[in-house]
Amino acid sequence: MSTPITTSWVLALAPEIALVVLLVLVLIYSRVWQDEQRKVGLLTAWGGLAILGITFGLWYFFNEPAQLQPANLADSLFWGGMIRHDLMTLVFRVMFLAALVLVSLISVDVKSLQKGEYYAMLIMATIGFSLMAASVDLIMIYVALETASISSYILAGFLANNKRSTEAGMKYFVYGAFATGVMLYGMSWLYGLTGHTNLYAIGERLGGIGAASGAEFTVILLAAVMIIVGFGFKISIVPFHFWAPDVYEGAPTAVTAFISTASKAAGFAVVLRVFLTGSLGQISFGNSWWSLLVVMSIVTMVLGNFAAIYQANIKRMLAYSSIAQAGYVLMGLIVLTADGAGAAMFYLLMYVFTNIAAFGVVILISNVTHSDAMTDLYGLNKRSPNLALVMLFALLSLGGIPPTAGFIGKFLIFKAAVDVGLWWLAMIGILNAFVALYYYLNVIKYMYLYPSAEEAQPIPVSRAAVVGLGVSTVVIILLGTFFAGPAYDWTVTAAGSFFAG
Repeated sequence: MSTPITTSWVLALAPEIALVVLLVLVLIYSRVWQDEQRKVGLLTAWGGLAILGITFGLWYFFNEPAQLQPANLADSLFWGGMIRHDLMTLVFRVMFLAALVLVSLISVDVKSLQKGEYYAMLIMATIGFSLMAASVDLIMIYVALETASISSYILAGFLANNKRSTEAGMKYFVYGAFATGVMLYGMSWLYGLTGHTNLYAIGERLGGIGAASGAEFTVILLAAVMIIVGFGFKISIVPFHFWAPDVYEGAPTAVTAFISTASKAAGFAVVLRVFLTGSLGQISFGNSWWSLLVVMSIVTMVLGNFAAIYQANIKRMLAYSSIAQAGYVLMGLIVLTADGAGAAMFYLLMYVFTNIAAFGVVILISNVTHSDAMTDLYGLNKRSPNLALVMLFALLSLGGIPPTAGFIGKFLIFKAAVDVGLWWLAMIGILNAFVALYYYLNVIKYMYLYPSAEEAQPIPVSRAAVVGLGVSTVVIILLGTFFAGPAYDWTVTAAGSFFAG
């Protein structure tokens, strides 16, 4: 007997349904009004903003999703138990929708991206990311992951006449297909062992195996390793990071901003779901699996930060910076507390606005210089003081300097580690943050102290870009000052529900 689709079932996927409607509208608009392709970006941005407002409204005014207790877990599962409608899903949806809106705004004046297909792929990827965060079933996770991944591959290689873009799209596709294949093989092992694809059913089945030894426990560990290959690729942690610098450099800069924020957040959302909800690998302090994740976090921070120092291309520098940032977020997850997971989600939230602000400035500069060299930022303060200010706040936030959101994010993650006795891990993170300051402050030095031969040439900034960069900068400051507490409480509450469930 089939289960009837109720209003609650529809509300559980209301943002995704609204995104599908927006996708159809964008495609129709781009076909009917082909001479006004620039406005497709504005339509996408306004549509994304409306969906973001609807998502917040459902939560704030109608308690959708509610903050459910463990006894009410079944009440938060929809669509055959494949989707969990909880506060954690809401937090990540906000990240993805914010990224969609901001990237659409900074893409408006990039002529090569003024096509309906580009914005359609952005929306399709956002749908995939959102479903990834809500999925609690291996089949649904895989479908959502492929929806997001295929859209991302197309976006990376969107500039068909640009050799670097097509190369980036091909590399992203080949590496991604391999990583996804390995992950799917690991999922099949897990299904073969437990007979379930639902993460909660898998967690219940594996509950008594973790302390045991023998063939079953070996299969669990091998499946966990294969699954982390797929998710490790998505979040670009070492040793699955090698694609990031080439793809970030070759892809359109707006796409790079989207992949480095929304895609990374989606990957971490699934890591939380699979490795904690599903009890995969039986992670606990001191065991071999937990130790492996700690090593991966440390190596990711160290390699990302030190490799970024030697980059002469701003996009490659931000790519290695993104790898290092993944190490910090992973630290928050392996603390295995609601505070740690909440700090990781807060970090990802602020990172969306921070990184998009940085890449937005790079887009506007490259529109004039037609390159991504670090030297293009020479004398930026004289050419465009406002753009230099936006980049200043973005770099300070990435480096963890107050009063920016990045400082609060790093502080919360390090505090969560210290609270559970991992002071040495927090110290390694702090030392890496100091290393990162070297190359972030170098860029600031280029903008404010180095002269440029093009100082008299202004950098045009459209109204859409002003709004996108302005909102990003304001949020960076607010999350580092007045709204740091409420935002962190929100993410910790979401993490508490997640751990309780």
